[in-house]
Amino acid sequence: MIKRLICNSLLIAAGACAVTACATLTVRSDVNTAMYHPGQCHTFAWAGSFRETRGGSHNGLANPVNESRLRSAISSHLQALGVRPAAANAADCLVGYGIGSRTVVEDYGPYWGPYWGGGYGWGPYWGGWGWGPPYPYVYREGVIGVDLYDGRTREALWHAQVNQSLQGATGADAEQKINVAVSAIFSKYPG
Repeated sequence: MIKRLICNSLLIAAGACAVTACATLTVRSDVNTAMYHPGQCHTFAWAGSFRETRGGSHNGLANPVNESRLRSAISSHLQALGVRPAAANAADCLVGYGIGSRTVVEDYGPYWGPYWGGGYGWGPYWGGWGWGPPYPYVYREGVIGVDLYDGRTREALWHAQVNQSLQGATGADAEQKINVAVSAIFSKYPG
């Protein structure tokens, strides 16, 4: 009885964590309202792949295993919405995607704390506590994005991205992070 109670509590906690993970991701979405209308995409095809963008700054950075995970997650969400796969030349919509990261620098404002000062005499001295100049906080921000294009005109219809780092993530961890990110992205799917 107690084991079952503990097991059920753990399952509920795990489910709550999975639900809140989606809620904690920040999704940015934009729709081309002049071109997009709900129900426009009955079929989809891929606009490209990582292998096709290997030149320049992407050279050697794309992880084909994560690309496969991302394509699978996107395809599952589209099919759940009733959008079916088709040949590229016959698809209503084309789907683009990306996984990347960028360096972000934020200003953390003035520093409050101990400082070393300089002065007259032989070397530095303990200056005590006080305010100092602003200092930067630098970190890597992971991004996963999905784009939707009109299959005939190639006009951009919808873009959504979420901050989700895959740095160091492999296997089930990477798959879980990608699935959570794509779920968050498709919560902003237009229509």
